[in-house]
Amino acid sequence: MDALRRTLHTMVAEGACIAFSGGVDSSILLQISCQEGKKLGKPVYAVTFETKLHPCADLAIAQSVAQETGAIHHVIAVNELDNPAMLQNPIDRCYQCKKYLFATLVDFAKQHHLPHIIDGTNADDLTVYRPGIKALRELGIVSPLAELGISKAQVRDLASAMGLSVSNRPSAPCLATRLPYNTPIDFDTLHQIDLGETYLKDMGFAVCRIRLHGDIARIEIPKADFPQFLAKQEPIVLHLKHLGFPYVTLDLEGFRSGSMDIHLTR
Repeated sequence: MDALRRTLHTMVAEGACIAFSGGVDSSILLQISCQEGKKLGKPVYAVTFETKLHPCADLAIAQSVAQETGAIHHVIAVNELDNPAMLQNPIDRCYQCKKYLFATLVDFAKQHHLPHIIDGTNADDLTVYRPGIKALRELGIVSPLAELGISKAQVRDLASAMGLSVSNRPSAPCLATRLPYNTPIDFDTLHQIDLGETYLKDMGFAVCRIRLHGDIARIEIPKADFPQFLAKQEPIVLHLKHLGFPYVTLDLEGFRSGSMDIHLTR
């Protein structure tokens, strides 16, 4: 990972801020950047978006990790649903969202005279449907993990070796990924999904998704967790119905990232 450290050293020396979600990818970038910043006597800014489309716990985790690293943490409150292009959840939603969010980060960087904006896109992200990457490139955002060919597994190994508290944190994509494309985005529905997933995590399912198809809540968890889930199915179904999901199903294919993308032609 020497190349990653050299890359971040150069950017920190000139002035850098990191789009910081509190996930393992941006956390490892922030940790190394802060280490290099201390050597250089340069501040490192971690900027977190407080949004309507991400789980409520994300902000608290980001604040905690930023404190661990010693970064200057700044929160930008953004309501993506104020962007008309987002409301119908189009196929390029991720592009529209990233362009909207990161334009505010570009403004922040200009105000603080920071020529480099860094994000945590990794090499694995380049192999799947990620229209938001186009927006990052258009805005001049740097993705050193992707550019250096560093995979998610390598990031986790490095984060574990460095003792980061989020080294094993599951990915937490935006809540709009729980809806089929072209399904209008409704904040109350997203909140309902967030509450349901929080409950499942409290029940011991760290990796879980509730994908909503009309009245049907399709639960994705790793197949290894099926026996545990079936042992707890009655309270789970009862609680999810109480939250407002009329039909509750377990997806027999198990958890898979991006399962709402299977109908897309890439």
